[in-house]
Amino acid sequence: MMFPAKHLSISVNCTTEEVYEFASNAENLPKWAAGLSNNTITKVGDEWETDSPIGKVRVRFVHKNNFGVMDHDIIFPSGEINHNPFRVLKNDMGSEVVFTLYRLPRMSDNDYQRDIDFIQSDLKKLKLILEK
Repeated sequence: MMFPAKHLSISVNCTTEEVYEFASNAENLPKWAAGLSNNTITKVGDEWETDSPIGKVRVRFVHKNNFGVMDHDIIFPSGEINHNPFRVLKNDMGSEVVFTLYRLPRMSDNDYQRDIDFIQSDLKKLKLILEK
């Protein structure tokens, strides 16, 4: 089975290295990713715990790399895991930041649109912070 996927992206007038360094740092999530982390994020072993808009979740990030990959898994209290592909791509002197959102079977139309809206808002906030 394959889930429907939506690629959400934004252009950022910063190098891929600058974007990756900021966006891949979990401690920065409360500054820009309200769709994932409301206020605080705490490292617990190899994962991070945060209060998201849907409650407390754990987040597991891919290891640092030179390819701009910032994939992460969201682990819900139920044990369910959502994989989130997230990349920064070189675009001449700037960057494209791309988040892939899968529509999971449990998601209603409203849930899916809510997640799209959160991600678009988060990407705009990331751009604003990085371009200052």
